[in-house]
Amino acid sequence: MLMQSSSIFLWLFVILSPCFDRSSATAAAAGDRMPASIVARHGVVAADHGLCSTIGRDVLKEGGHAVDAAVATAFCLGVVNPASSGIGGGAFMLVHSSHRNTTEAYDMRETAPLRASKNMYAGNRTLKASGALSAAVPGEVIGLELAWKKYGRMPWARLVRPSVKIAQDGFPVSRYLHMQMTASESGILADKGLRHVFTSNGSLLKPGTLCRNIKLSETLKIISNSGAKAFYNGSIGLGLIKDIAEAGGILTREDLASYTVKVREAIVVDVMGVKIFGMPPPSSGGAALALMLNMLEQYRDLSSISDPLMAHRKIESLKTAFALRMNLGDPDFVDIEDVLKDMLSKSFAKRMKMLINDKTTFNSSHYGGRWNQLYDHGTSHLSIVDKDRNAVSMTSTINAYFGSKFLSPSTGIIVNNEMDDFSIPTTNISTSEPPPAPPNFIAAGKRPLSSMTPTIIFKDGKLKGVVGASGGALIIAGTTQVLLGHLVRGKDPLSSVLAPRLYHQLVPNVVQYENWTVPSGDVFEVGAEIRESLKRKGHIVQGYGGGTICQFVVQQLTGPNAGQLIGVSDPRKAGFPAGF
Repeated sequence: MLMQSSSIFLWLFVILSPCFDRSSATAAAAGDRMPASIVARHGVVAADHGLCSTIGRDVLKEGGHAVDAAVATAFCLGVVNPASSGIGGGAFMLVHSSHRNTTEAYDMRETAPLRASKNMYAGNRTLKASGALSAAVPGEVIGLELAWKKYGRMPWARLVRPSVKIAQDGFPVSRYLHMQMTASESGILADKGLRHVFTSNGSLLKPGTLCRNIKLSETLKIISNSGAKAFYNGSIGLGLIKDIAEAGGILTREDLASYTVKVREAIVVDVMGVKIFGMPPPSSGGAALALMLNMLEQYRDLSSISDPLMAHRKIESLKTAFALRMNLGDPDFVDIEDVLKDMLSKSFAKRMKMLINDKTTFNSSHYGGRWNQLYDHGTSHLSIVDKDRNAVSMTSTINAYFGSKFLSPSTGIIVNNEMDDFSIPTTNISTSEPPPAPPNFIAAGKRPLSSMTPTIIFKDGKLKGVVGASGGALIIAGTTQVLLGHLVRGKDPLSSVLAPRLYHQLVPNVVQYENWTVPSGDVFEVGAEIRESLKRKGHIVQGYGGGTICQFVVQQLTGPNAGQLIGVSDPRKAGFPAGF
C-alpha cells in the first residue's frame, strides 16, 4: 500500500544550474529513487518537481530570501510542470518575514476581463471550460515581482535565468507530465502551439524525451531583463493579446495594464496548540481549513481514537466546510464578512460540530449548503523556509490541465482557463442539485473562488511548518489531512504526507477514497477497515484514481534537533525536496 518515489532525471540536469548537486543528478539519471524527505539545518525548498526544488535551494545557498527562492522555483515549475502552472496563470502566496514578524497574503489570482459579464457564456459550459474565451487576466508574474521588490535580496535576472535555459535546452518529460498529456491528448492535438511543443511526428512526447519551448524561453529572457512590465505593458503582452484575440478571446491590453495584485490580511486561527495563517477569500481554503480544525478540536480524543472514527469525523467536518464555502467570493465584489466571521469562529464551530453524529452520516441538505459546488482543477505548490526562518507557501495554477488548451504562438505561454472557476446562471432548473452560487458569478475585474490552501504554522511564536497542496477542489481535504496527521496523530512529516487520503465535496454526497497507482508505479489506497466502517455509517464510498500532491516543511522546535528542518515532496508526483 506504500509507496516509494521514483524520478526520471537525465544527465542534462547537471548543467542546468551551476550549483546543482551532481551526486543527486547522477543518481537520478541512473534511475535511482530520490528521497521524498530530507533533513537540513539552514533552508529547504519542497516543490513538486525535484529540479525546481534544487534551483530554489541554490538560491537559498547563495543567501537569497525565501521569496527569492519562490520566484526561481515558481518560474521553473511553469516550464517543467506546464500542465499545472505557469506565467499564463495566477497564484496565492503567503510570505512570513521573521525580521518584521509579519505574514502577508499575496493575491495574484487571475481576474475576469473588462469585457466579461455574468451571462457572457449564455449557459455554454464548453466555451467557459476551454479555448481563448475561457482565459482570465494572468497575475503570477507581477505578483512574484511585487513580493520580490519588498523582500528579495538577489537580482531578478538571476532568479529567472535558470528557467530560460531549461525552456531552451529542454527537460525530460516526467511520467506524471506524460499522464497529464495523455489525459489532454485531444486538446493538445487540436492546438497548433501545444502540438509544436508536446508532440513529435504526430505523437505525444514519451517519458524521458526532451521537451523544449523555444518561444517561452525567449519570453522568459525578456522578463528576466525587463521584469513584469514587459508582460503587462510591453512586447510580451502585445503578442499575447494579439494571439488570444485571433483565437476568439476578449482579453485586451487594458486588462493587462490595469491588473493589480492584492496584498491582503492573512486568515489567522489559534487551534490545536498552534497558530495557523491561511489565505483569505477569494480563496476558500483558509476559511474551510479553519472551520474544520475548530470543529475537530472540540473532540478531546482525536490523538487516540480509531482511524475509522477519525475518518468519519474528518469527512463530516469537510462536508460542513464545503456547504459554507460557496457563500464566499471576491471580497471586492461580494459582502462576505458575516460568512467569513462564522467560518473562523470557535462558537460557530461548536454549533457545527453538533451536526456530526459518530454513528451515521446524512444527505447533503443536512449541512446547510445552499449552492452547487465549484470544481476547480489542477495546480502546483511549493513550500520554502530559509536560514533566517522566513517562509513562503505558494500555490499556483493555470486551472485545468494545460489551462485553456491554447498556447500563444508568439510567446510560448500556455493560457489559463480560469473563467471556468466562476459559477454561471443556468436556465435548467433541477431539483436534484442546488443552484449555482451568485457570490461567484462573473463580473468584469472579479476574481473567481478557489480551493487553494497555502498555509504557514507557528507554535509558541516560532515557525513550525509550511504546507499546501495541488489538486483543485480536493486541496482543502488534502492539506487538512496532512496537518491533522502531524499535529494530532503524531505522525512524522513524511508519514503525514504518505498517508492515503479521503475526499468529499458535499455534492455529490459521495466519499472518494484514494485508490490509484501513480505514474511511478507506487500504489496509494485507503485501508479496507476504514472503507467498511464508513459504509456501515451510511457513506457512499467510491475509489478515486487521483488525489492531492502535498509539499510539507516542518521545523523541529524542541529536543536535540531543535532548529532542524524536515522537507517532504509528495512522492505521488515523484518530486523531491532540496535543502542544505
